[in-house]
Amino acid sequence: MPRKKAAATGGTPATAALTAAGVPFTLHEYRHDPGAASYGGEAAEALGVDPRRVFKTLVAELDGALVVGVVPVAGQLDLKALAAALGGKRAAMADPARAERSSGYVLGGISPLGQRKALRTAVDAGALAHPTVYVSAGRRGLEVELAPADLVRLTGAVTAGIARG
Repeated sequence: MPRKKAAATGGTPATAALTAAGVPFTLHEYRHDPGAASYGGEAAEALGVDPRRVFKTLVAELDGALVVGVVPVAGQLDLKALAAALGGKRAAMADPARAERSSGYVLGGISPLGQRKALRTAVDAGALAHPTVYVSAGRRGLEVELAPADLVRLTGAVTAGIARG
């Protein structure tokens, strides 16, 4: 996979983090439709990629603290499994405004990489079944493709079965 420089691609904090870490990645840009029902579903369709390889980044609240769950767009985040994976008791989806403030990204463009404040993260174990996966590069209409092992390493994530469906 070629490495692209963040500055040459209209970089985001996510691409800057990848470049700084020396991680190979490929950017994929598509025209975002503001009326799309699902940001992740839109990305998979626009890029012609199996939705099991495109992952959405969801910010949740676990026992009062924000955490991140990264799951395939073809499924849903299992909040009980997320809590168990991160050693907590009760998880709920975070308030969208709080998720945006913490991550530094807007909804539909929240990347697990280069967040303003690093949060404990769990990546669905299904990611490891693919040679590469796609996650938001930090804005709507821009995805980054990278090896799942690099995603896990750079986010300091645990891997667990946190997706259902």
